[in-house]
Amino acid sequence: MSRIRLDPFVLAILATVGVATLLPASGAVADGFGVATTIAVGLLFFLYGARLSTQEALEGLRHWRLHAVVLAATFVLFPLLGLALFLLPPSVLPAQLAAGVLFLAVLPSTVQSSIAFTSIARGNVAAAICSASLSNLAGIVLTPLLVALLLAGKGAGVDGSAVLGIVLQLLAPFVAGQLARRWIGGWITRHAAPLKLVDRGSILLVVYTAFSAGMTEGIWHRLDLAHLLVLVVVCCALLAAVLAATGRGARLLGFARADRITIVFCGSKKSLASGLPMATVLFGHAQVGLIVLPLMLFHQIQLIVCATLARRYAAEEQRELVRA
Repeated sequence: MSRIRLDPFVLAILATVGVATLLPASGAVADGFGVATTIAVGLLFFLYGARLSTQEALEGLRHWRLHAVVLAATFVLFPLLGLALFLLPPSVLPAQLAAGVLFLAVLPSTVQSSIAFTSIARGNVAAAICSASLSNLAGIVLTPLLVALLLAGKGAGVDGSAVLGIVLQLLAPFVAGQLARRWIGGWITRHAAPLKLVDRGSILLVVYTAFSAGMTEGIWHRLDLAHLLVLVVVCCALLAAVLAATGRGARLLGFARADRITIVFCGSKKSLASGLPMATVLFGHAQVGLIVLPLMLFHQIQLIVCATLARRYAAEEQRELVRA
């Protein structure tokens, strides 16, 4: 992950978008995919619950100042920046793309890439594991609440059926996975590779269903190259602002170098794996395609930028060791 390259999973998502564009599901077939997506999202969050060690996350609370900063960056700073970007006129950033940026801003942090980049940069890996896990645990509740609060009245709010969907498709499977962890946690660890394929296959199914609905509704006629370029700039600016704020803030708060690295990488990430299935529950299928587009772009940008940043941190430490 320390090299700048296109994430293979992003390539798979883009290929799925291409298939949905050329061969969108419609009618009874689309209904079938809708049912399959509902089941896949429930399975996905069951596996998330079974994987995350609540005990480890709680044991790591001795680094409560670090975790508080990461959670504040994830669920306070990011949403405030997202709200500011939402004020851009529709001629610059269409309403659904602006809603997508705000949705991206309220998502939890990633787990795997946050830990991986922290390790590459020689930061506090144990704290990164706990912080990323806490972020995802909190996101199960906080993300839908923030969507309901911030997007209400903006054409993409959470209605009663979405609340029920959150409980049945996200929260209930996640809690069931946590409860079942004591019996199946070891099996899940031993079969991590094939279960990762299940995860990614479920997300690709979500993407195909969402973008098929978008094609059927004709939403892609509303997106042109200029708006796409603006969206790329917006995602880059959002990431740059959070990286600067977490890096400078961690230094001002007196954190050690290893902890500052953890704060930067855990506080600046947004989870594609959680965001895509959440979007299908929170929003109508016809509008999901444009709403998740900012997340897909941000995901790849954060990988490229953070890979470069992690290498720089590692090189700086190596130079300090040589001088010592």
